[in-house]
Formats: sequence, C-alpha cells, structure tokens
Amino acid sequence: MADLFHYFPVNAPIEKVFKSISTPKGLDTWWSKSSSGRPEIGAHYQLSFGPEYNWTAIVTIYIPNNEFELQFTDSDTDWNTSKVGFMLKNKNSLTEIHFYHTGWKEDNEHFRISNYCWAMYLRILKRNLEFGEEVPYEDRLNV
Repeated sequence: MADLFHYFPVNAPIEKVFKSISTPKGLDTWWSKSSSGRPEIGAHYQLSFGPEYNWTAIVTIYIPNNEFELQFTDSDTDWNTSKVGFMLKNKNSLTEIHFYHTGWKEDNEHFRISNYCWAMYLRILKRNLEFGEEVPYEDRLNV
C-alpha cells in the first residue's frame, strides 16, 4: 500500500480551519465542486468533482477542532476504501495541519498525480484561510 502525507502551518484559528476541512461549505471553497453531508461519525458525504466524478464517503473520525476523516465508499477505483484525513494542532499561535490520504492499493501514476493535486488543493485551503482568496473550481489546479 501507498500513503500520502502533507504537513503545513496555517495562520488561522483552529475552529476556522476545522470548519474548512469538515463541512460541505468549507470543502467547496478549496476542494470539491459541490458537496453535501453532516460532519458527524457515520454520516455520508456526497462529493462532486464534475459530471463523471460524483463520489461518496463516510465520516470515520470526527473530533471537533482536532480530527476529521472520510473513507471513500463509491469513487474512483484507486480511491475506493482509501481515507482522507486531517489532524489539527495549535502551535505557536498557528494551526498545524497534518493531512493524509492513506490506503492506496499501489504507488501508481494516479497516486503520483493525486499527490501533486493534493499539494495544489491544500495550498488553496491555506490561502483561503489566511487571505480569504477564492479560486473558481475550474481554475484550482492552475493557480
């Protein structure tokens, strides 16, 4: 199996960061085109990334202002059963984000492309939280 990890600081309150990574409204500002779901254990999230990319995930970890994790149940073959999660920590007046995408079946081309895409999306998350920048969905991998 292969796993992805990205750790980075954000100059924003932990509560604001948590809303951005765990609520549909927050996720839609930096990752998904549109989403729905409730941030609570066992809830199902619908995540849309375009006409052929309507995926489903279940909330497997929900600890307010600390941890959030989704496990994909209906998605791309490489993503099915994988987990995307965040662990947050206060550190020197910043919020430290520990992001992971674990459970990949193999280190293949899609794994490497997703690693790059996650870095791009997480940069948008950081810029949104720190400066209020908003990037239209269609432009997110080009900024």
